[in-house]
Amino acid sequence: MTIKRFKFRLLRWLGGFILVIFLIVNVLMAFHAYRFTYFYEAHEAQFRRPEQMTTGEKLSQALFGFRIPKRSVNETPDWPYQTIRLKNERNQTLVGWYAPAEEASKGTVILWHGHGSAKSRVLAEATYFRQLGYAVALFDFRAHGQSDGNVCTIGYHETKDVKTVYDWVRAKGERRIILWGMSMGAATILKAIPEFNLQPTKVIVECPFASLEDAVRGRLRSLHLPEQPLANLLLFYGGLERNLKAWEYQPAEYARKLTMPVLLQWGRSDPRVSRDETDRIFRNLASSQKQLVIYQESGHQSFCRHETDRWERTVRNFLNR
Repeated sequence: MTIKRFKFRLLRWLGGFILVIFLIVNVLMAFHAYRFTYFYEAHEAQFRRPEQMTTGEKLSQALFGFRIPKRSVNETPDWPYQTIRLKNERNQTLVGWYAPAEEASKGTVILWHGHGSAKSRVLAEATYFRQLGYAVALFDFRAHGQSDGNVCTIGYHETKDVKTVYDWVRAKGERRIILWGMSMGAATILKAIPEFNLQPTKVIVECPFASLEDAVRGRLRSLHLPEQPLANLLLFYGGLERNLKAWEYQPAEYARKLTMPVLLQWGRSDPRVSRDETDRIFRNLASSQKQLVIYQESGHQSFCRHETDRWERTVRNFLNR
């Protein structure tokens, strides 16, 4: 065999090997994108910590993504409430809790949880808003908690859930509506307001990501995985699988359309949302009455539960202005 022919065969073998690796990586990323945006029913998947898994289960989930079950709603309000069921644009039932103010109402606060969470996880915040004299409405996004569906688009299509509940509160005659959201809930609010020309009186957003690309990068970063090229592959396949324009989903840009008073809050130790993302959103907010508060002892979590006194004081002062 001549040297020239040997080199040709070697290059052909290397090319085939690289092609196989490329295909394998793409298939795995397609699986991960699917699993990250799909929540299984309780009987289909069970949440298990890594230490509870066998070696085979850990390997399978590392390769093909985690089978994430809907979070159970195993805590209910300790104050009187009504269970409300509304239909979104896909005819999915959104399940929520509504409680009128105990005395003369100052308005209604609509609360939205984060990715993979549920309305029961924002009960502490809702309880405080009621103490301040507000009615509250807490709903599960589609594919979360007790609401219908299994597919989540990280807020891209969930804006229609926000509009569904907002319209329901408006139909009750309420004109002073405050939107509050955490993480995905916060990003969804930033997108929903200009998309549907919503006119809330005030907005409180905690830990919103600046773009879907940033959110994916933050997720990879928290798992100690390389951000590139994995982030772009996940965005590409997530966009194909869930019918969304992944690179165009940018809450930081939607912030330019918000002119009402906005309170933006972030935790200094947040492993998923960076300070740069937070600053971009704050700079872009068109509101002349905007406030940025950074919690020095918190990460990507409930500030109400973790730095209670400061959170309550900040929220109270913002709403009383």
